[in-house]
Amino acid sequence: MKRAAVAGLVLAALAAAAGGGYWAGLSGIAAPDSGMRTANSAQPGSGQQGARGPVIYYRDPDGRPIYSAQPRRTADGRPFRAVHASEDVSFEDKPAVDAGAGSSPRGRILYYRHPMGLPDTSPVPKKDSMGMDYIPVYEGEGSDDSIVKVAPGRLQQTGVRSEPARRRSVSRLVRVPGTVQLDERRVSVVAMRTDAFIDEVANVTTGDRVTKGQPLFRLYAPEIAAAGAQFLTDLNNAAQGIPTGGARQRLENLGLSPELIAGIERARKVPLSMTWRAPRDGVVLERNVVDGMKAAAGDILFRLADISTIWVLADVPEFDLGSIRIGAPATIRVRSLPDQSFAGHIALIYPQVSETTRTTRVRIELPNPYGALLPNMYADVEIGTGTGDPVLAVPDSAVIETGTKQIVILDLGEGRFEPRAVQLGMRGDGYTEVRDGIAEGDRVVIAANFLIDAESNLKAALRSLTSPGAQP
Repeated sequence: MKRAAVAGLVLAALAAAAGGGYWAGLSGIAAPDSGMRTANSAQPGSGQQGARGPVIYYRDPDGRPIYSAQPRRTADGRPFRAVHASEDVSFEDKPAVDAGAGSSPRGRILYYRHPMGLPDTSPVPKKDSMGMDYIPVYEGEGSDDSIVKVAPGRLQQTGVRSEPARRRSVSRLVRVPGTVQLDERRVSVVAMRTDAFIDEVANVTTGDRVTKGQPLFRLYAPEIAAAGAQFLTDLNNAAQGIPTGGARQRLENLGLSPELIAGIERARKVPLSMTWRAPRDGVVLERNVVDGMKAAAGDILFRLADISTIWVLADVPEFDLGSIRIGAPATIRVRSLPDQSFAGHIALIYPQVSETTRTTRVRIELPNPYGALLPNMYADVEIGTGTGDPVLAVPDSAVIETGTKQIVILDLGEGRFEPRAVQLGMRGDGYTEVRDGIAEGDRVVIAANFLIDAESNLKAALRSLTSPGAQP
């Protein structure tokens, strides 16, 4: 039975030397290369004065990870060092403690706590049921519940890294779908303000591009002809000093262009039919006129759209609305042109949220000089967020989400760490804005911070389980 117990302890020590494990984490056993020392024994070669209890295993005299359950010698004849049950193994170089004096170079000992973390304390040195020494708690160690202390050797093993919080620009891309639409302000229709007969339609069809002033059709309108005759009478009367009757204004009200009115004035003759021209550059969206037809007042004969500027309407999810602003840059890619991108800006955020999709539509205005973007195309939209102003930010890996709050671990130096609750802002480019909780220059842990957070939670749990009255 003794030999089995010794073998078990040797296996525990070997597990510690291999890099940790359950017993290494609970009892404080560390790998030899992390600076493992015995607290209640002298260094190798000193005779092991003060060691108590039976020998539990033998270890290499040079501190290498070589152990034996029986006495053994090195290759050069030196004996392995015996490790007694009273010897405490930890990550730190601990000076010998005089249990009766109640003080040490680290300060006055307040009490001793259970080595396995159980809520049990003692005013005097004590061993648990497994023969492990209770751990002394020194004055000052329990003064700040939020401070976590980690031995330097343990920091090296866990790979804890930190860096200072700095001010930087934080932005991210919101990727949403969109569709290409016409600019509503650049759509126009060609319609008559009076009944007319279409004599001839120009060779213009749906989809054709037209320019401003290009002929669309020729027409005869009795009301326009009558107004034209009255206009000529007014011109003759004006030459003789006779007051006119306002025929020019009537022609303008019927929709005649200044060029047509000027032509009548020059020729002093009302033409039998008139040429109607395109009011703007654009694409013919509709053609509803044919030769010889009669068009009633108000009938839409042509619908034209100027596509030199186009809209892209994108649907932004409700949870992203807070980071979208008017004027934000946007990049658009269409599936028919995968190797091209188009740059624009947010011109409008529509003032309603869709009840079915819980999205809000935003409008992006784009120049389209070559007409590559066509109405109803699907588009992939990337919207830039952030103002571009520097803000206090930390790497994303520094933030720990607890479910109810966000915290970062401050590196106070000398192995001391403090969890700090923070208020976060925008995220992007691998960084998170911190609006409150830390100051510029504070060092935050960016790697292995969850280990320190776990130790902090364990410390708080132990203090809550141990009532103040039970502590000496």
